[in-house]
Amino acid sequence: MGKKLYVGNLSYHTYEDGLENVFRNFGAVASVKIITDRETGRSKGFAFVEMGSDAEAQAAIEGLDGREIDGRQIKVNEAMDRPSRDNNRY
Repeated sequence: MGKKLYVGNLSYHTYEDGLENVFRNFGAVASVKIITDRETGRSKGFAFVEMGSDAEAQAAIEGLDGREIDGRQIKVNEAMDRPSRDNNRY
């Protein structure tokens, strides 16, 4: 299991510091990044949280997946590697 987690279905009113505080209950948080729209700066409703260890990441998944935060039931699971982009398309 990886240390990086995908967190989905976030409220537009959830901020990185608040998300970090929630995840800190399950261990050391290395980083939190809420993904935003380039043009508007508004949250896209998902984030990536990197935990200090695999065990802490698993504890966060088990403790937070389906939990309500800021009025939304969030989805927490292991982040998947981003597929490589094929720039040689026809």
